[in-house]
Amino acid sequence: MIKIIRYGEVPEQEIFARVSEARDVSATVAEIISTVRRDGDDALYAYAEKFDGVKLEALEVPREEIDGAAERVDAAFYAVLEKAARNIREFHSRQLHDGFELRREDGAILGQRVMPLDRVGIYVPGGTAAYPSTVLMDCIPAKLAGCGEIIMVTPVKGEGKVAPEILAAAKLAGVDRIFKTGGAQAVAALAYGTQSIPLVDKIVGPGNAFVAEAKRQVFGQVAIDMIAGPSEILVVADKTGNPRWIAADLLSQAEHDRLASAVLVTDSEALAQKVAEEIEVQLARLPRAEIARASIDTYGKIIVSDTLDAAIEIANELAPEHLELHLDDPFALLPKIRHAGSVFLGKHCPEALGDYLAGPNHTLPTMGTAHFSSPLSVDDFVKKSQYLYYSEEAFATVAQDIACFAEKEGLSAHARSALVRWEDKT
Repeated sequence: MIKIIRYGEVPEQEIFARVSEARDVSATVAEIISTVRRDGDDALYAYAEKFDGVKLEALEVPREEIDGAAERVDAAFYAVLEKAARNIREFHSRQLHDGFELRREDGAILGQRVMPLDRVGIYVPGGTAAYPSTVLMDCIPAKLAGCGEIIMVTPVKGEGKVAPEILAAAKLAGVDRIFKTGGAQAVAALAYGTQSIPLVDKIVGPGNAFVAEAKRQVFGQVAIDMIAGPSEILVVADKTGNPRWIAADLLSQAEHDRLASAVLVTDSEALAQKVAEEIEVQLARLPRAEIARASIDTYGKIIVSDTLDAAIEIANELAPEHLELHLDDPFALLPKIRHAGSVFLGKHCPEALGDYLAGPNHTLPTMGTAHFSSPLSVDDFVKKSQYLYYSEEAFATVAQDIACFAEKEGLSAHARSALVRWEDKT
C-alpha cells in the first residue's frame, strides 16, 4: 500500500528525495555513440537486431507508407488525433513572436531577429507502449516555428514496422522523414549523421535512461530540449477531494514506468486514508498493474500537511512535472504556484487531459527541473540573432566611452578600434 507521511514528523529528505535511475549507463552510451559515428548505418542495423530483435531491410519509412497510414487506423481514433492536433496548433500558435527593431534619435539601429532552426530531430519512444501523442506534441510546435525539416526516429520491433497510429500522427503533424531506429544509437545518428540520417540542429523528445544519457553526451554537438526523467504527478487536495478520482489520476502516472512518481499532498488525514484504500482497489484491475504496483510501492507517497498553504509550498519544493489542484477553487491558489511543469486546475481536469487532447504541451520538465526550465514550446524550435548599426555621427558620440570601458578591462586593442574611427572623424 502507498505510504502515508505526516509532514514535520519525518526528515525532509524522505519527502523531497528525487527519483533517480540507479544504473550508470554513461559508458555503454558513450560506446554506442562512438560506434555510430564510426560505422553509420551499419551500426544502426546491428543495434536494431541486438536491442530490438528485428532485422531491418531499410531504415527509412517510405513516404507512401506514411501517407497511407490514416487508412489503416481506426476511424474514430483518427478523428481524435485530428481534434488533438487542432487543439495543439491553437495553443502553440499563440507562442509565435517576431523580432524587434529599435531606432534611436542619433541614428543607431538595434534589433533582434527570430529564426526557425533548419532541421530538428524528434525522438518518439517505442518501448512498452507507442505514443502518437508525443508525435503531435513535439512535431506541431516545430512545424509552427517554420523549421525547414523535421526528422523523426522511433524504434520498431517484431516485423519491423512503425505502428500506423504513429505514422498517422506524423502525417498530421507534418513530419518530413521517419527512420526506424531508437535508443542511444538514434540520438547519435541525429547528432552526427549517418549515410541515411541527416544530422540535425536540435533533438527533442522523451526516452529511457539510455536516450536521456545520449542526449546529455551529444549536447554541444547539437541542442537538446531537456534531460527527461521518470514521469511524475503531484495532486494537491483538501477534504472535499474525490478519493476515486484522485486515486485514478495517481495511477495514470504510476502505470507509465516502475520509476514513475505519484504523490498526493493534502491537509485531510481522512482523505489520505480513503485515497490509499482506493488505490488498492483500482490497482488490482489495471492491465499494467505490475508496473503501477512497483511505482506506487517504491516512489508513491501521500503527504499530510497541517494546512493547504503548507501543501502548496511542498508542491513548489518538489516542482512536479504535472501538478493537479484538485480543489473547488483552484484559481485562488494558482498565483502561489511557482514551480510546476503543467498545472491542472479543478476536479474535472485530470492529467490525462493534458497528455492527449487539451493543447498545452506534454513534454515537460521532470526531476525538480521545473524550478528553472519550461515545457516544450515553439521557442524550442527557433533561435535569435541580434544586429546593430551606427552611423558615423552616432558612433562619434560613443567612441570615447567604448575606449574608457575597454581600457578598464585591459583590452587596449578594443579601445584602439574605437578611437581610430573617432580620430579619423576629428
